[in-house]
Order: sequence, then structure tokens, then C-alpha cells
Amino acid sequence: MIYFCPTPIGNLSDITYRTVEVLERVTTIACEDTRVTQKLLNHLQIKKKLISYHKFNERQKAASLVALGQEEDVAVVSDAGMPGISDPGAVLVEALIEAGVDFEVLPGANAALTALVSSGLSTEHFLFYGFLDAKEGKRREQLESLKALPFTLIFYEAPHRIYKTLSSLYEVLGPRHVSVSRELTKLYESHYRFRLGEDTDEIADKGEFVIVVEGSSDVPTYDVKAMLQAYMDEGMRPSQAVKAVAKATNLPKNTIYEMSLELKEKA
Repeated sequence: MIYFCPTPIGNLSDITYRTVEVLERVTTIACEDTRVTQKLLNHLQIKKKLISYHKFNERQKAASLVALGQEEDVAVVSDAGMPGISDPGAVLVEALIEAGVDFEVLPGANAALTALVSSGLSTEHFLFYGFLDAKEGKRREQLESLKALPFTLIFYEAPHRIYKTLSSLYEVLGPRHVSVSRELTKLYESHYRFRLGEDTDEIADKGEFVIVVEGSSDVPTYDVKAMLQAYMDEGMRPSQAVKAVAKATNLPKNTIYEMSLELKEKA
């Protein structure tokens, strides 16, 4: 069996009893940085064989880990938080599913959700984006695609890009409410809540950051059924019309597909 085990995002006390039990039971632990994982294991007084599994070798290692997981119990961990969320893990999960091999994902610490709840912004609907592109032009393109969404947006960011990213957010999204969480669960945990465009000099550019931005309040309204019908009147197949409307509105394809079925029933 292969177990995907979340690890603390800072405070070592945030590891779950179940994760500790798994780490004690498995034969091998696949980890991003063996030095980081070894510190955690030393704290837990656990000794295990460690193998490297990181973003630069995850595709090459996936097949061997699938095979290893059929012979012995293996734990997969990232340096901090949930494997597969902006960290290695998703590629291996895909490979396990394709191979029909059982695996388990354990719940645990996650920086995005911790920052979201701390932000004071809406938690009813939200979109986790992860890291924006390091290049300004591409970053602005990404933000433009998110601009109209009414959901709270969550981003991860490195310390050396925090000011540039906040600037891009303001230029594209305008003066929305934002919460910036730094060094979550650690000694110098900090939260900064303000509007984009306001002075950000107080934010220390050290540590890991989570940026939570309120969603758009200027949400356009669409007559989706009318748009679907118009596309189909032009000769598009229903599936093509669904894709066209999804692209034009940024609405979920599943929602639009359900509406297309309603049109079909009335036809």
C-alpha cells in the first residue's frame, strides 16, 4: 500500500496521530528533500529508509514507486503540507489509478485552507490557484482569466516575488480586499489584511506566503440557454456549443451541459 501523508506546514505538533502511525509502520518513505523529512522523523524518533521523490524526478520515479507499493508499505510526503497540492504527488496518484493499485490519502495540515479561514473573506466558494507564473506578462494573463470569477482566490507565493505579485494583483483586479498570511503555524506567523493598492511596506519579504483575495463583485449575467441555442442555430453540435459558452462565460461546463439537456428535452 502507498500512503500519501500530509506533514506539518511549520509547527511539528500539527502532525496527526494517524500519520505518525503510518510513518512508523511503512518500510520506505518517499520525500521531496530527505534532509527536511529526516528532521521530522528525528523529532518523532522514527527511523526509516528514505528515497528522493521531487518535482524534477516524479514522472521517472512514478513507475518504480507503483511497483514498490505492491511489495511493501510506502509513505509519500512533501516537505510541508499535503502531497499533490503544489507539491509532488499528483503524478503518482494518476499512475496508481491507471495501474489499478490501491492507495490511501490521509487528511492533515494545509496552508491554503488555514489562510482562507484566517482571512475573514468568504469561505462559501473559493478557488485555489497555487503559484502564479514568475514572468509578469504570463502572470497578468493568468489573473485576467480569473478577474471575473465571484469566488475567493487563493495563491501561494515565494518571498522574493511577494511585492511583484501584489502589484500585479492590484493592476489586474483593482482595490479588492486581500489577506496575506506569512509563516503559518510558525513562531513569526503574521497576517496582513488590507486592500490591494495600499501600502505594503510592513510585509516582511521572508518566509512562505499565502495570498487570499476576495472574488469579483461585478459578476456579469448570462442567458446561457439563449447562448446555447444561438450557437446550435449556427450549426454547432450541442457539445461544441457547451464548450463555446463555457469559454465565453467562464462558467463550469457541467452546469452548461445540464442546461443543454433541458433544451434538448424541450426540442
